[in-house]
Amino acid sequence: MLTPLQKRFRYHFRGNRQTNVLSKPEWYLAQVLMWIGNHTQFLDEKIQPILDKVGSLVNARLEFSRGLMMLVLEKLATDIPCLLYDDNLFCHLVDEVLLFERELHSVHGYPGAFASCMHILSEETCFQRWLTVERKFALQKMDSMLSSEAAWVSQYKDITDVDEMKVPDCAETFMTLLLVITDRYKNLPTASRKLQFLELQKDLVDDFRIRLTQVMKEEARASLGFRYCAILNAVNYISTVLADWADNVFFLQLQQAALEVFAENNTLSKLQLGQLASMESSVFDDMINLLERLKHDMLTRQVDHVFREVKDAAKLYKKERWLSLPSQSEQAVMSLSSSACPLLLTLRDHLLQLEQQLCFSLFKIFWQMLVEKLDVYIYQEIILANHFNEGGAAQLQFDMTRNLFPLFSHYCKRPENYFKHIKEACIVLNLNVGSALLLKDVLQSTSGQLPATAALNEVGIYKLAQQDVEILLNLRTNWPNTGK
Repeated sequence: MLTPLQKRFRYHFRGNRQTNVLSKPEWYLAQVLMWIGNHTQFLDEKIQPILDKVGSLVNARLEFSRGLMMLVLEKLATDIPCLLYDDNLFCHLVDEVLLFERELHSVHGYPGAFASCMHILSEETCFQRWLTVERKFALQKMDSMLSSEAAWVSQYKDITDVDEMKVPDCAETFMTLLLVITDRYKNLPTASRKLQFLELQKDLVDDFRIRLTQVMKEEARASLGFRYCAILNAVNYISTVLADWADNVFFLQLQQAALEVFAENNTLSKLQLGQLASMESSVFDDMINLLERLKHDMLTRQVDHVFREVKDAAKLYKKERWLSLPSQSEQAVMSLSSSACPLLLTLRDHLLQLEQQLCFSLFKIFWQMLVEKLDVYIYQEIILANHFNEGGAAQLQFDMTRNLFPLFSHYCKRPENYFKHIKEACIVLNLNVGSALLLKDVLQSTSGQLPATAALNEVGIYKLAQQDVEILLNLRTNWPNTGK
C-alpha cells in the first residue's frame, strides 16, 4: 500500500519538478495529511480486522502513518540545510511543520512516542537556528508593538468589565507573543530543549522590562500622566500573568526538569534547590521580583508626587490658630476649616485622576501608601506642632472625621482605621475634662505597662504609645485652674 505513495511522493517532491519548491513545504505536508485522512476508513474497516483475526498487535492506521512520516522526515533532512540561512524561508518551514504536527497528533491520533518532525527540529544545528530566528522575530515584534500609536491604549477601554486591569495594547500583545512561543515549543521531545526555549522567554521578558523602564524614565517628570500610568499597568499585568503561569502544569513540569539539571550541574545553592523542589519559588521568580520592584518604585514615585502637592496645599492649614477657635457650643453649625480646602481638593482631584488611570489593584496600593504618609504627616506636622483649646480640638476632629476620612470611604468601609495616628490623637484631644484628668493621673501613676494599656484601650487608644498620649494631653489648654 505504501510503495505507490512513496513513488508518487519522491516523484513530485524530489529533483527538478515544479512541485518541489523550498518555499512551499506546505505542499508535501498537506499531501501526506490528505493520504492519511483518505486511507483511515479503509485501514480501520478492511485491513485492521484481518490483522486482528491472525492475532497481530499491529495497528494498521498507525503503521501506515508512520510509513508516510518517514518520507516527511527524509524530505526535511534534505531541505533544512538549504534553508538554514534564509530567515524567512526557515521560519515559514518551522510554522508549517508545527501546524502539520498539531493536526497529525490531534486529528489522526499519531502517538508522541513515534518519530516525528520535532525530532528533526531538535537536532543541534537546526534547533540553534530555530532559537535564533525565534528571538530575532520576537524582538522585531517588540519594536513594532512599542512604536505603535496604540501601544499605551487598552483595546477594551470602553468595556468596563473586560478592562479591569487596564492593560495597554503593547503589554497584551507581548504576553500573547510569549504564549505563542510556548505553544510552538511545548511538544519538543526533550526537557533540555524546552528549557532552552524557556530561557529565551525569560530573556524576552527581561528585554521588555528594560524597554518599559526606559520609556518610564522619559515620562518620570509626569508621573501622574496617562503614559506613566499605562506603563505601570503593563508592568503589573506582566507580573500577574507570569505568576499565573508559574502554577500551570507545563511550567511546573519544566521546573522539575530544571531542578534535575541544576542539581547535576551544582549551579544553585541548597536553599534555592529546596525552594524550587518545594514549589515555594517558580521558574519565573527572578522576572517577577524585578517587575515587582519596578512596580513598587513607580508607585512610590507617584505617591511622593501627590504627597508633595498635598503638603504644599496644607501650608495654610498648618498655620491655623488652634488655640483660639470658638467652642462647639458657640457655633450654630460646625463647618470645614477654610484653610483645609486646598489640601482636601488637591487630594480629591489626584485620587479621582489615578482611580481612572490605574487598575484596581494598583490604585489600592497607591491610596494605602499615600494614607500612611498622610496620617504620619498630619499627626507630626500639624497636631504635635500645635496646642489646642476645646474649639480647636473639636474643629480638628470635624475636619478629619467628617471631611478627610470620607474622601476614602469609596475605597474601603472604615477609612478611619487607616488613619490611626490622627483618629487616636483626636480622641485624646477631645476627651471631656474629667476623663482627660483621670487618664493623665493613671498614666503618671502607673509604673507597669499593663494598667496604662488597659486605661488607653478603654478610651479607644490602641496604636499610640503611653508617651505619645502624655504629649497629646499636654497639648490641651482647656484644663481647669485647680487641675494638674
